[in-house]
Amino acid sequence: MTTQNAINWPERYLPGTGDNFGSNEVVVSGVTVGRVWRYLTDTSTWESYYDNVADISFPQGGPRLKDGDVFSFGTFGFPPLDARGVEYQEPADGVPGRLSWTAKQDGGPEERLDVLHAWLVEDLPGGRVRVLTQETQLGEPAAALAQERPNPMLNGHQAWLDGLIHAASGRLGTDA
Repeated sequence: MTTQNAINWPERYLPGTGDNFGSNEVVVSGVTVGRVWRYLTDTSTWESYYDNVADISFPQGGPRLKDGDVFSFGTFGFPPLDARGVEYQEPADGVPGRLSWTAKQDGGPEERLDVLHAWLVEDLPGGRVRVLTQETQLGEPAAALAQERPNPMLNGHQAWLDGLIHAASGRLGTDA
């Protein structure tokens, strides 16, 4: 039997308690956890494989994410969100990689947005790699996004996962 790890959720962002929640996952072979982790944590590569992110900047540090990093980025048509790394654990033998950040947009109730985006990258038996990404969003913009069909967050995060795996497998810039 294979036990798969789960995202570590701060209580404020528990799935099902916010205004929008999305969960996307892939399990693949032919790629290593290390390569997936490298492309996931290096924000300078994001725009090369994911077209729903822009304007990534760090007031200091970067472009590799780590615990406590402060950065900003635009996504889903929102102005750049202020983000802060809240969990960073590099993958190791028998230990999954964990990455999460909060992202916020201030303003009145119709603009205020508070998000926790989390990633888990782990080896599975048989040379497989599992990548799970989940996000909880709080605020009126999140509630509006949750009502759109097709669901932009689910589709956007699936595109991010697909691009991440494509890049990590060395097929970036190819049609394969």
